[in-house]
Amino acid sequence: MQLSNSEEQLMEHLWKLEKAFMKDLLEAYPEPKPATTTVATLLKRMIDKKFVAYNEFGNSREYYPLVEKTVYFSKHVNGLISSFFNNSASQFASFFTKGTNLSASELEELRKIIDSEIQKKKK
Repeated sequence: MQLSNSEEQLMEHLWKLEKAFMKDLLEAYPEPKPATTTVATLLKRMIDKKFVAYNEFGNSREYYPLVEKTVYFSKHVNGLISSFFNNSASQFASFFTKGTNLSASELEELRKIIDSEIQKKKK
């Protein structure tokens, strides 16, 4: 299941806050802030999709994410690789390194990350 752009934006705030009441979520938005009803509708859809849950405290609800950010984005990246790169991580890596404006130092940092993961997999 996937989130819309508006839901992803709200989810970003929730991941950052970890737990939040409606007022906390509204405060997290930059100006112009969305209407309370808009955020409530987004939260309802995200609850239905099993991305968010809540605890009730009287008339208030404290919302929290059910899906970790890394898990969500990992599924997105794997979907991209599958859909656009013939399920080939090396084609994706080639595009990512050639088709973006990464500096030499950023490419070096990527190399270190990849080398570290290779070492872990060999053990």
